[in-house]
This record gives sequence, structure tokens and C-alpha cells, in this order.
Amino acid sequence: MNTLLLGVGNLLLSDEGVGVRAIEALEQRFIFPPEVTLQDGGTSGMELLEVMANRELIIVVDAVRSDSTPGSLFILKDDEVPAFFSQRLSPHQLGLADVLMALRLTDEFPQRLILLGIEPKSLAPGMALTPTVARAMEEAIVQVARLLADRGIVVQPRESKA
Repeated sequence: MNTLLLGVGNLLLSDEGVGVRAIEALEQRFIFPPEVTLQDGGTSGMELLEVMANRELIIVVDAVRSDSTPGSLFILKDDEVPAFFSQRLSPHQLGLADVLMALRLTDEFPQRLILLGIEPKSLAPGMALTPTVARAMEEAIVQVARLLADRGIVVQPRESKA
């Protein structure tokens, strides 16, 4: 399965960087099969068009305002994702919504699209995640592994360097 794990966000705005931090953690903790690409999407927009085109599965991890309790984790699937991005949190989500629209118009939209959204606690300048969102990120990592396993994609834990 041609799969993309995409983390987006701004590392300079504390919890807004949770998607990128999740991809970093996944890369450090697991070995992925060759058909799985991990991508730090940062705050990119249309630059992601090529990497997202014609995927069987895209899983996006991102900080998303949903008026939920900070640290809440929610999962949206397929057409729910572009609809949700109409309530934009940040400029990169505007770009991501544009990419999804372009993929739909060019018939390159992924067969399956899943968003793991995490409600941020703080968007203040700073490089660290709040403890609340760091805990939610750990749950998101577990969910990514589960979503992959549900589709027959096995990831192997890396040996820890003690």
C-alpha cells in the first residue's frame, strides 16, 4: 500500500508543532516498510502536492482547533478532512486544504485520508510541546501504528539505545 504519514505544523509555536514532532517520534521509534513514506510537512502548502498525489493512504497528524479540551485527540476520515479544514487554525492548514482540493480536481486524491487532530493547549512562541499535548501525541503515535496494522502494514520497533 502506497502510504504517506504526514506531520504538519509550526515548530516555533509550541503545540502547533505537534504533527511534525509526531513524525519525528515515529521515525525514531519504528522501522517502516518501503511503501510507507514519512514526511515533515512543516508549514508547507502546495509544495506538498507531488508527495501527496496518488496515494492509497495518507495519515495526517496536526494540531487542530475543535473547541475541545486541550489534548483531545480526534480522528476524521476521507471527506470529513477537507470539510474540517474549512475552519482553519493556521496558514499551513489553508495550504493543506488547497492541496486536497487540487488533488480532488486532478483525480489524484488519496483512496483513504485520515486526520489525527490534536487540540492545542498553547500556540505561544516556543519550541516545546505542553505536557498535555505531549501526552496526546503519544496516543496519536499509538493510533498511527494501529491504523497501519488495520491495513496490514507492519511496523517494527527500533531497538532502544540504553
